[in-house]
Amino acid sequence: MEYRYHNQPGCGGCLLILAMVALVTGGAPALLNLFGFLLYSGLAGILVLVAAFWAFSYYMRQRVSTYEASQTESHNRFVFLLINILVKIAQVDGHFTRAELTAILNFFQYHLRYNQDQMFWVKQLVKEARENPADLRHLLEEFRTGFAYEPRLILLELIYQIIHTKQPPPADELRLAREVAQLLEISVYDQRTIEAKYMYRQRQEAASTGQMEEQYYAVLGLEPGADFAEIKKAYRKLSMQYHPDKVGHLGEEFKKVAEEKMKEINVAYGYFEKKFAGSK
Repeated sequence: MEYRYHNQPGCGGCLLILAMVALVTGGAPALLNLFGFLLYSGLAGILVLVAAFWAFSYYMRQRVSTYEASQTESHNRFVFLLINILVKIAQVDGHFTRAELTAILNFFQYHLRYNQDQMFWVKQLVKEARENPADLRHLLEEFRTGFAYEPRLILLELIYQIIHTKQPPPADELRLAREVAQLLEISVYDQRTIEAKYMYRQRQEAASTGQMEEQYYAVLGLEPGADFAEIKKAYRKLSMQYHPDKVGHLGEEFKKVAEEKMKEINVAYGYFEKKFAGSK
């Protein structure tokens, strides 16, 4: 038979020892006083913790309220609908997992660089979205009628970013993203442009020059082999759609999303400019 070492007594053991010492030294009155003190101090500690939690929650709610008031109505509505749509997409399979919650929160924290106040706001919106009975189609129709074409492109871009946080991205969620694009009345060309960009981005780690060229074509929404006239036409179209000024009313973070998109477009176009200039 294996010998088992005895564990040191926990808080229950300490309490038993104190009770025995009190009983031996002071009798029943001392024991009652001990339990009275522990009960009082325990309740006092609980009340202090509750008060501290309430004060912190109140402080954060105040900061969130101040932040919301500092933003435009379009910005707040955009984020509200964006979060509700992302949560509904995550709930399509009947579950909302911790991994999906983390992906959404990480997206706002790291991609959009939200600070503590903004993240507290996002968490509140996510909590409310999980309990929102509205279906995805209704939310998308509300978004489509409430925002112009450019913000809808930004929404689809963000949806693809969320989907591609999972590797490989689930096929059913990619199909859903295409359905979302249709409901938002985004052209097939623009939807394919966004999807192709993320598909080629997955291969970047082992990318050769040829693969990078394929990605640049995808960023511009073109099939490999398109001539420079087609490239120039696609570049002009995308530059108009993703100009940061067209989404500036949504807030600085979404203006930066458009700026990042413009950088990708400019890099792709710059590559082809050099390539075709060198072939002349």
